Amino acid sequence: MSSDMHARAVQETIFDALVAARDKYGDKPILEDLDRNPLTYTGLIRAAMVLGRKIAAITEPGERVAILLPSSSGVVVTFYGLHAMGRVPVMLNFTSGEMNLKAAIKASGVKRILSAKRFITQAKLEALTDSLAEVAEIIWLDDIRKTIGLPDKLFGLMAGFFPKQFRVETQPSDPGVILFTSGSFGSPKGVMLSQSNLVSNVRQVATHIDLDPDWVMFNPLPTFHCFGLTGGVLLPLLTGMKAFQYPSPLHAKQIVELLPDVKASILFATDTFLNQYARVAGPDDFATLQFVVAGAERVRDETHHLFNTRFGGLKLLEGYGATEAAPVVAVNHPDRNRPGTVGQMLPDMEWRVDPVAGIETGGRLYLRGPNVMAGYISPDDPDRLEPLRDGWHDTGDIVEIDTDGYVSILGRVKRFAKVGGEMISLMAVEGLASAVWPESRHAVVAVPDSRRGEKLVLVTDRMDADSARLTEWARSHGAPDLAVPKRIIKVKEVPVLGTGKTDYVAIQRMVESEAEAA
Repeated sequence: MSSDMHARAVQETIFDALVAARDKYGDKPILEDLDRNPLTYTGLIRAAMVLGRKIAAITEPGERVAILLPSSSGVVVTFYGLHAMGRVPVMLNFTSGEMNLKAAIKASGVKRILSAKRFITQAKLEALTDSLAEVAEIIWLDDIRKTIGLPDKLFGLMAGFFPKQFRVETQPSDPGVILFTSGSFGSPKGVMLSQSNLVSNVRQVATHIDLDPDWVMFNPLPTFHCFGLTGGVLLPLLTGMKAFQYPSPLHAKQIVELLPDVKASILFATDTFLNQYARVAGPDDFATLQFVVAGAERVRDETHHLFNTRFGGLKLLEGYGATEAAPVVAVNHPDRNRPGTVGQMLPDMEWRVDPVAGIETGGRLYLRGPNVMAGYISPDDPDRLEPLRDGWHDTGDIVEIDTDGYVSILGRVKRFAKVGGEMISLMAVEGLASAVWPESRHAVVAVPDSRRGEKLVLVTDRMDADSARLTEWARSHGAPDLAVPKRIIKVKEVPVLGTGKTDYVAIQRMVESEAEAA
C-alpha cells in the first residue's frame, strides 16, 4: 500500500533548506530558549557559520562529531554549524548511561564530543564526561566562544549575507545525522539518516497538516531523540514557525507556566510528560495552544480524558514514528482526529502489513519512503551501513490499518507472550491494568514458565494492586483469563528512559533478578 503521492525524496540539504526558509518567510525571530535571547534566521545562520568554522579548524572534512547538549539554542547552532562545514552531527543521549554512550561513540566512529561546561555542571554529569574523555576528546563550546574575535565576526557578517558562498557544499544524499534508537526493547542501534531523509520528513508533515508560520513550537524533548530533533527543531525552522527549546521535559510546573508566556501554539511531548503537565496546569495555561502532539509511546485514555475535560477539548493528536523513519510515519490531523489511533500515514509513505503466525488481527508493519534511513550502522565497522532489503524497514510493530487509512498500534512483535498456547499482547494487558487503575503507571513483561510457556508479570506504582481486581475487570469485559498477570511487583516508580518511554530492558532485568532471588 502507499499514500496518495509517489515517494519522492526532497533534493535539498539541511543548511540550504534553512537559507530557503529565510528567503520564503523573511528574516524574523525563529529560535529561542530559556536565556530569552531570540535569534533571527540571519542570526542563526551567522552563529552557525562562525561556530562551524571554529569546529572545522579542529576536525576533518566529513568527520562525525558528537554533540552532548540539552535542548537549547546552543544545540541548534552547533547542529547547523557542523552542517555548514560539512561535518556529520552524532547526537548522544546523556541519560543513557556511560556503557551505552561508550558503545555509541565506538559504533559511530566518533573522535570528538562537543559539550558545554555550564550544562555539565548544572546536570551534574562531571563523572560521565570524565569517563567519556577516556574514549574521545571533549571540546568545550564555552572555550571556543571565548576565542571568537573580530575576524570571526566579520566572517559571520559576510556569511549571513551570502551563506551559500561560505558554506561547504554537501549533497542531499549525504549523512544528515547519526542517532541511536531508544533501547527500550534492547541495545540502542546506530541509525544513519541522510539530509534528504530529514528534510523530506519535514515536508511530509507540512503537507499533512497546514502549519501557520506565525505559530510558536514549544519543544521540551531532547534533540538526541528524533522526535525532538525533527519535530521540535527542523520542522518549525523550515516552515517559518518560531522554535522555543526547553532543556528538560521533566519540569512540569515551569513548562506549563512558560507556555502562555512564549505564546506557544504547538506542544510536542510524550504521554508520560503530557499527563504530568495536564495535572499541574491551570485552566488558562494551555490557552494559546492550537493543538498538542504526542508520540514515542501510546497515549492513555486517561490523558485524552484530562485534555478533553480540563482544557476545553484542546486537541491532543497522537502520532507514530520510528527513528529509522526520521521519525514521523503517521499522525492524527486537527480536523480528523481519531483518539485510539495514531492517525493516517503521511504523504509519500509506502507500507505493507505482513501476517504473523498466532496473531489474528493486524500484522507486522514494513515501511518505505523518502524519510526512511539507508540502513543501520554496522556494530563492527562505523563506516559500513547494513542496508535495508529493497528499502523496506521492518518496524517490529503489529498494526491494523482501517479502510480510512487510520493506523492502530496493537503492540510490538517482541511484546507478545505465548501463554498456554495463546499469543497475548503485553500492550493490551497494560491497557487492562490502566482501565482498572487509570491514574497509575503500569508495565507488563513475560518470563519463562515451565507449565504455560510464559507467564505475565505486572510492574506497577499502584501500591494496593491485586490480581483479583484485574480478574474481575477481565471477566466483566470479556478479556481472557490468560491475559491477567498473576504476579504483581509494586514499585515506587516504574523505570522510564530519558525520552519518557517505559524502560522495558530495566524492568525485565528487575523482574528476572527478583525471580532468581525468590
